[in-house]
Amino acid sequence: MRRRLLLLTAATTALVLTALLVPLTLLTRSHAADRATAEATARAQWVAHAIGPALASAGERPTAEQTVAGVNGDGLPRTSLVLGDGTVVGPGHRSGGGAVTDAVRLARTGRAFTYEPAGGGRQVLVPVHGAADGTAVVQVTLTERQLYAGTLTSWLVLAGIGVGLVLLGLLLADRLGARLVGATRGLARTADRLAAGDLTARAVPDGPPELRLVAGELNRLAGRIDELLRAERENARENAADLAHRLRTPVAALRLDAESLRDPREARRIAEDVAALERSVDDVIRRARLPLRGASRADLAAVARERAAFWLPLAEDQGRTFLVDAVGLGHPRHQTHPRPGLCPPVPPCGTIAHSGERHRPPSRAQPGRPHRSAAARPVPVLPDEPEEIPVPVPPDELSAALDALIGNVLDHTPHGTAFRIAVGRDGAGHARLTVADDGPGFPDGYPETAARGASGGGSTGLGLDIARRTAEDAGGTFTIASGPTRVTLTFPLAGTPSGPPAPSG
Repeated sequence: MRRRLLLLTAATTALVLTALLVPLTLLTRSHAADRATAEATARAQWVAHAIGPALASAGERPTAEQTVAGVNGDGLPRTSLVLGDGTVVGPGHRSGGGAVTDAVRLARTGRAFTYEPAGGGRQVLVPVHGAADGTAVVQVTLTERQLYAGTLTSWLVLAGIGVGLVLLGLLLADRLGARLVGATRGLARTADRLAAGDLTARAVPDGPPELRLVAGELNRLAGRIDELLRAERENARENAADLAHRLRTPVAALRLDAESLRDPREARRIAEDVAALERSVDDVIRRARLPLRGASRADLAAVARERAAFWLPLAEDQGRTFLVDAVGLGHPRHQTHPRPGLCPPVPPCGTIAHSGERHRPPSRAQPGRPHRSAAARPVPVLPDEPEEIPVPVPPDELSAALDALIGNVLDHTPHGTAFRIAVGRDGAGHARLTVADDGPGFPDGYPETAARGASGGGSTGLGLDIARRTAEDAGGTFTIASGPTRVTLTFPLAGTPSGPPAPSG
């Protein structure tokens, strides 16, 4: 838009100046010729007046010749005197009948005039009456150069003025275009932020009245969307509270009925199903009560470090080798002495240390299994400056998804099975979280059924479903691979448009 405005201004200014300057240059040329002709006429009249008395007697002819010689010089119009007998006094003329032209004969009749000869230039002829041998004629000749002297300078001045006016017009058009483009881009940035879900974005009214009007209407639209979403969220919260009230009593009754069964295995199975139902209801209610806007941003690497430190004691109790790679790009890889056979590496992203306080999770170790000594524990190496990997997911939801994946490994693989957590960025600019293990893998058909919240091995699959919904709600993907077992979650980086990347195998 800015370039088009400049081109339009340059073309318009050039056309206007052309229409103005072409006649003006012709006028300056005509004015220069008129000025030179007027000066030549005045010179011829002065010479005629000065030599008139001298030509009255034959003895004064040398005086006339001196007068004619005095008015000639370098760069001056050529002045000559044609006497009555045809003799020419002055430079560049021959004597005899050839010097008497039709113009001279016309001047001898007593007429003073100017004419343009065929060879170019201009001549001024003035008659001198009272000469002893007949009427003499003073002739002043102007060359083309003398006739149009100063025209080139005038043209250069006019051209400079034209160029200056064009540059001034381009400067003003550029400033105007910059203001228009800046205001338009500001509106586009505000619209992009609103499209990305930032309902706090507002446009700054700037530019011409039309763009200021658009900015005001865009702000009104954003405010209206914000009001509607708030009202919808409040309605959802009320419905969630009503749902919670309605479901708590039936779920509690089911739990009591399960506990009253005589068959312990059947009672345990039903109790697990009721617990899964209760967790699902709690998850629905929790999501309905989420604020319209909140801190929907977390550092994936930091969460991975924190949860790894949380689960490390239990992994050690079960005799597992635990490897964590979670610093993002740009840091050297550090390993925690994994045993041979650990799952193949995921896309390199450096290694992160387990940070934060270590809180021992509820022990899933087998009774009587000895704890490892501190000397036998794998000690991760802490990089100096771990890189942040921001993802548009609340920290608690990200922690719950990672806990579900780690819990599945600890619950459904034999003790001593090595597993690994890797966090990094892929080539498409997405964050990637991978939890892999050396276990026997999923049952046949499990990767497909897990996407629907089912599972094998006596599990409800709720943990994997939580991880799947966490990734997909953020605009990412959830994939499961076997041989070795690998669960991969991808997330768009915070501040970038959320588009699911191509799933990796």
